[in-house]
Amino acid sequence: MRLSASSNDKNMKTLSGLDGAFLSLETAATPMHVGSLHLFETPPRYRRDFRDAVKRMIASRLHLAPIFRRRLAQMPLQFANPVWIEEDVDLDYHIRRIDLPPPASWQQLQECVGKLHAEVLDRSRPLWMLYVFEGLASGDKAYYIKIHHSLLDGEAGAALAGVLVDVSPKPGRAKPVRLQTKVAERTPGALTLAGAALRHDAAQYVKLVRHLPDVVRALAGIVGGGGKPASRRPAPKTSIAGELWRNISFGPRTPINAAITGERGFAAASIPLAEVKAIAAAHEATVNDVVLALCSGALRRYLARHGGIPRKSLIATMPISLRDPGNREFTTQVTLSLVSLATHIADPVKRLQAIRAAAGATKSVAKRARSVIPIDFPTIGEPWIVGALASLYGKTRLANAIPPIANVVISNIPGPPVPLYVAGARMTGYWPLSIVEHGVGLNITLMSYGGELGIGFTAATCLVPQPQELVADILAAHQELQRHALPRLRAAARKPAARGAGRTTADRAHV
Repeated sequence: MRLSASSNDKNMKTLSGLDGAFLSLETAATPMHVGSLHLFETPPRYRRDFRDAVKRMIASRLHLAPIFRRRLAQMPLQFANPVWIEEDVDLDYHIRRIDLPPPASWQQLQECVGKLHAEVLDRSRPLWMLYVFEGLASGDKAYYIKIHHSLLDGEAGAALAGVLVDVSPKPGRAKPVRLQTKVAERTPGALTLAGAALRHDAAQYVKLVRHLPDVVRALAGIVGGGGKPASRRPAPKTSIAGELWRNISFGPRTPINAAITGERGFAAASIPLAEVKAIAAAHEATVNDVVLALCSGALRRYLARHGGIPRKSLIATMPISLRDPGNREFTTQVTLSLVSLATHIADPVKRLQAIRAAAGATKSVAKRARSVIPIDFPTIGEPWIVGALASLYGKTRLANAIPPIANVVISNIPGPPVPLYVAGARMTGYWPLSIVEHGVGLNITLMSYGGELGIGFTAATCLVPQPQELVADILAAHQELQRHALPRLRAAARKPAARGAGRTTADRAHV
């Protein structure tokens, strides 16, 4: 039985052009899901089956996290993006237990997560999986969850995590929510799907025409004025236009920039967030500037052992959120920017200063263009075109022949500052995983939680066989910046505070 168009429309959610692109770009070598690894400390005499407890918790909150029930309904002949439909979900399939060989080490857990991250999600089901791990030598519990990027971005992922956790080890009781609708009754017919695609594209063409004057004004402002720096810190000596040119120039070829296969590796590190903020305060920078400098220092060390540090600076591609304050919609609302990592500069302080100037120029332009950057656009024909190009790009190994636009993906996401709990167990660690692509074999995603900055290295193992090396490298880069920050902090503490001063530098340093 199929629903009529009128009764079925309310059960469908049209994918935006950006969300659909993540589906079209996916191949066996380039899965398009994001994920996170969570570590939990259980209280004494904890006897609960953690997998069953997690399953009951998710069952009780399905009404708060509709993406767990969303399944794709494909367009006829895939001529446009599919739509989301909601249906009952088989939690026994989506939530699985993995018994690591006891006593399993932290390294074994990370290797297992890397292998799971390589597996493409089944599109005939809701696009997520959760794996609960048992057997760790420490006695801790852990789970890894992955969700397709077409469903959410980093900030929406943080919001989803907020739905799945508690702020107390003793959460209130909640009754499981179960939907009683059969799959066959939920699947829209071909005419319904085609009509949804045509209405979506018509609306996007109208929106495009209406926004053209705004686009022209924004571009004129960027080209003509450049704008002021994104913070109160002193303006860089070089012009914003000059910094932008450095950011958008091609990156050098390195061992991490080539065509990839589907195998993935993962490594995790943690740095006290207070120490990162102290470095930022000492150098009149933001936390995000320091994050980029830490990644830059780590990559310099890694490349020094693997082919040498290029004379030209590496370029990072960095997601910038387009969300309005308070927007927690489960969808993708980001754009990508480019920023120089100044890896050609040996001195860590000068390197941080150069990164600060480059990132400031990027933020200035992004702020001006934010209102006109599209996250939705017409999609008829997109799956054919984008899918064919993605397949061709991988098969021809074109990434081995052309210079990379970016060398690495770096994303910094603010997370919850307070301790969180799942099924009575306190979460002690939170590390994100993300996407690598042909030509960009390393992704560094950072998420703050409970006073720690969790760093997740997701790598194509054909290019980065031992991502654990990068853990030691980023910790060394952190120690190096700390050594240079301490004298500045001591000198600043000895200076008398200026009368009428507003917020301190430490207050202004932010993620």
